[in-house]
Amino acid sequence: MQPHTKNWTQVTEFVMMGFAGNHEVHLLLFTFFLTIYLFTLVENLAIILVVALDHQLRRPMYFFLTHLSCLEIWYTSVTVPKMLAGFIWVDGGKHISYAGCLSQLFIFTFLGATECFLLAAMAYDRYVAICMPLHYGALVSWGTCIRLAAACWLVGFLTPILPSYLMSQLTFCGPNVIDHFFCDAAPLLALSCSDVTWNETVDFLVSLAVLLDSSVVIVVSYGNIFWTLLHIRSAAERQKAFSTCAAHLTVVSLFYGTLFFMYVRTKVTSSINFNKVVSVFYSIVTPMINPLIYSLRNKEVKGTLCRVFSLKSWKGQ
Repeated sequence: MQPHTKNWTQVTEFVMMGFAGNHEVHLLLFTFFLTIYLFTLVENLAIILVVALDHQLRRPMYFFLTHLSCLEIWYTSVTVPKMLAGFIWVDGGKHISYAGCLSQLFIFTFLGATECFLLAAMAYDRYVAICMPLHYGALVSWGTCIRLAAACWLVGFLTPILPSYLMSQLTFCGPNVIDHFFCDAAPLLALSCSDVTWNETVDFLVSLAVLLDSSVVIVVSYGNIFWTLLHIRSAAERQKAFSTCAAHLTVVSLFYGTLFFMYVRTKVTSSINFNKVVSVFYSIVTPMINPLIYSLRNKEVKGTLCRVFSLKSWKGQ
């Protein structure tokens, strides 16, 4: 750590630069991201409502989907409202306290790690359903589902504890402008006047551990699923089995692709604005796309959505 000097002043708040542009551009971005945010809330709440109302969907697969929808709502709510305030300068929208910034980083990392483990649990559920259907009831009981979901949330919560603690021990003595739209680890470390080598190492190892542990479960699960599908003689049965995995596999590909790019990559000079775009994709756009994927690729969810929100339902017919 570098020694303090008399000219250093401890930073008590940060200013999030967000996206460059004039007032008109900011209003356009505000409208765009507000629309995405509201659409995300409505979609995920609809998934939760549909699973709660339809007894046919009260199965392990949809139990995990409900948890994923709840998580997506919180995941976007951690960053988007503050970003929207920054576009229109409501109550000094670009400013965030030191404690608020570290809290946002902790919660965002916690929810991101939890999503990784939830997607892994959903992959395991599909593996048992397709590869060991006769043992499905015993291996994926409601007790097992509850324990798996609880473990996902618990391990996700534990994930950012050490990185956040190390971040809190750093000295920030100015400048205090974060070149991002939320308090992410990399732009925060760039502002510290302390030695951040240990922080960068821990962040990399923790991110790598979360992504590798969860992705190994997903890869092994789908490897066994594809092997089983190859041995199904009936093309119709093979297509039916694969259709139950298509939505989840698409969501996994989108989510993990951007995360591996952002958090587990070599240190190369890259465009800050390009990193912001990638962050927008996995933290804002993906939570909006996921419910669409599940509702469009899953006949049961799509059918229930049509029944629940049809005109006949509202008329009580």
